[in-house]
Amino acid sequence: MLGTLMIALFVAVLVVQAYINSEFKADHVSTEVGDQAGVPAGILDGGPVINTTGGQVSSNHLPAKTIALTFDDGPDPAWTPQILQVLAENDAHGTFFVVGSEVARHPDVAQQIADGGHEFGLHTFTHPNMQLLAPWRRKLELSQTQMAIARAAGVHTNLVRFPYSSKSQAIDETNWKLVKEAGEQGYLVVVNDTDSNDWQRPGVPRIILNATPKGDESAVVLFHDAGGDRAQTVEALRTFIPAMKARGYRFTTVTEGLNVGLKQAENAPPLLAYNEPAPASDHWRGQALLWTVGLADGLVYAIAGLFLVVGLLTIGRTGLLLLLAGRHARQRREAGFRWGPEVTEPVSVIVPAYNEKEGIEAAVRSLSGGDYPAIEVVVVDDGSTDGTASIVERMRLPNVRVVRVPNGGKSNALNTGVALAKNDLIVTVDGDTIFEPDSIRRLVQPFARPSVGAVAGNVKIGNRRSLVALWQHIEYVIGFNLDRRLYEVLNCMPTVPGAIGAFRRRALAEAGGFSDETLAEDTDITMALCRAGWRVVYEERARAWTEAPATLEQLYRQRYRWSYGTMQAMWKHRGALTDRGASGRFGRRGLPFLALFGVALPMLAPVVDIMLVYGVVFWELEETVLAWTGMLLLQMVTAAIAFRFDREAMGPLWRLPLQQFAYRQLMYLVLMQSATTALTGGRLGWHKLRRAGLVRGGPQTGSVAAPDLDVAPKVDSWPPTLHQVPFDPHPASGRAAARPAVPSQMSHANGYDLPSAGSPPGGGSGPVRTG
Repeated sequence: MLGTLMIALFVAVLVVQAYINSEFKADHVSTEVGDQAGVPAGILDGGPVINTTGGQVSSNHLPAKTIALTFDDGPDPAWTPQILQVLAENDAHGTFFVVGSEVARHPDVAQQIADGGHEFGLHTFTHPNMQLLAPWRRKLELSQTQMAIARAAGVHTNLVRFPYSSKSQAIDETNWKLVKEAGEQGYLVVVNDTDSNDWQRPGVPRIILNATPKGDESAVVLFHDAGGDRAQTVEALRTFIPAMKARGYRFTTVTEGLNVGLKQAENAPPLLAYNEPAPASDHWRGQALLWTVGLADGLVYAIAGLFLVVGLLTIGRTGLLLLLAGRHARQRREAGFRWGPEVTEPVSVIVPAYNEKEGIEAAVRSLSGGDYPAIEVVVVDDGSTDGTASIVERMRLPNVRVVRVPNGGKSNALNTGVALAKNDLIVTVDGDTIFEPDSIRRLVQPFARPSVGAVAGNVKIGNRRSLVALWQHIEYVIGFNLDRRLYEVLNCMPTVPGAIGAFRRRALAEAGGFSDETLAEDTDITMALCRAGWRVVYEERARAWTEAPATLEQLYRQRYRWSYGTMQAMWKHRGALTDRGASGRFGRRGLPFLALFGVALPMLAPVVDIMLVYGVVFWELEETVLAWTGMLLLQMVTAAIAFRFDREAMGPLWRLPLQQFAYRQLMYLVLMQSATTALTGGRLGWHKLRRAGLVRGGPQTGSVAAPDLDVAPKVDSWPPTLHQVPFDPHPASGRAAARPAVPSQMSHANGYDLPSAGSPPGGGSGPVRTG
């Protein structure tokens, strides 16, 4: 819900920003003069000030030798103050037809206009072509500008000038309707007598020539104080005003000029109001408008900043991966690369299992039947209720043992298995994972180096036939395996995957064993090993095939647990940031990398898509698509390199663009919810995924086929091959008569922070229950 609200907020802000910045381009085009048959002759031949209020129709010129300087498109923080300075130096006043959105952005400049005795006029809120707008939008454009002026300068105006308008002779029937509509709202419409065309920057002499009226005629002169470089306008005014005064001209605002004419007329009507105080209601509504504009601008700047951060992180990650992961891959590809003397010590494989009936038989057969000379498989049944332990027992494999314990969580099952294992080399495997025949042999070879305390294997997605699983296959190759190469080179591996990992018993003991204080026990133990000074490496040739979640719901549950558990582990080991020695090296290298590339970058990645949509709709289409395509190509290059390193077929990569829009948003929501849960102190239970079983070959009902590789002997889906043996619950099922001593990670008194994210400050978070 929070993620959805955040996206909705961003979209709303971007729409407001697009409106404020006049990005609805269909509204911002000039139109040709149309049919003028319905426009009164007195308007076409009349003056620049048109009055249709109260049902009347009239136009007015200013008195002879009177000039009203008018300025459109401001206020501008750079050029408007310079123009005000020139006017003050020459004791002249002007009428500023302001754009409401700019008044909202620069209320201080609007206040300077009022303080200088100058007049305001409306030039709409976003500078659209009013002919192309609906009536409600035209009214809104004027009222919003009026409110912005009320809040910024405390005044009200009765003057309006439409964008893209010209002289009275150019008013056609469409514009005449707009003029009458404005009159119904109480506005006088002001066009111009002379247009300086300063927006074209033709040079100071040309601007002066364009602005100068003929003979002794009066003139409403059009200049601009915003919309670009107005240096020529400023210099032209410095010359124009003194020159016209020398010819006997006086300078007034539009209303002042009209009032001079009214005073000279017989039976003079009441004088027009000039910068009258704005009503209090407009003041408060204007305040809300200014806050809205400020919020929209601020958030857009923030989003743009985040976009820059995402770009820098993406480029930085790509550069590091190409440099360091490439070096790792080249090293492993060298013909003479060896970890050392061949490792042939006996291995104990620990399989924690909770309700794994669909895949446990295939997993155990692949583990017990590998090509390694001495394998012991210990299946720790964690209080399963579906007969998982009985399935393994009925297989009657000589090197497989089954241990039944009450349901106590995965870390407890792992610790139990380690305590009962006979050997010093420990391999941990999930109950739904299938090993290749040489996986164990390859996995333990790095232990030839005494400094290696743990080895991460290469996890592969077995059920790639669904789109969701295929997306995960891409993610595993790019986001996990490629990163592990980088982390190994930097000696800050954060996670040995639970699906395939190997440990020295001594290293596990020094790190305190598997902890139940986080939901990511594999990340937790790996960080503890790194802090204890053990080296953790990645063996790409040791492959294990796992069944990935096949639905978005199951994927969400799994990743929610993963990301929350990772955040717990990072918080738990935060003390490494200030430690010395190996712990400090990991803390100041591994934790920042994980925070930036594992949390911050995925959480900020949707900013790219938001800016893409915004750019396509409101900015230049070609430039936006080009920028996003460049980002996608960068990711495609990274993906292609990762697939090449893993010797994977490139075919799935054509789905990467779709993954950027769908899969990435899902991961964003996962991280948002995980972060919210962690920050609010919420607790998350273990979500058991529904399994269909990962097997090789056969059209068995309910099974999920692995790739056509020799990853395990062919087995049946549930029920297993040995179904003729009746299900006989073990007498100890659900209880443990003599639970062995189980190690746990050392207390904070020995240098580790036990409390997990959201746990009470006085102790640990308690057991994490499965189910």
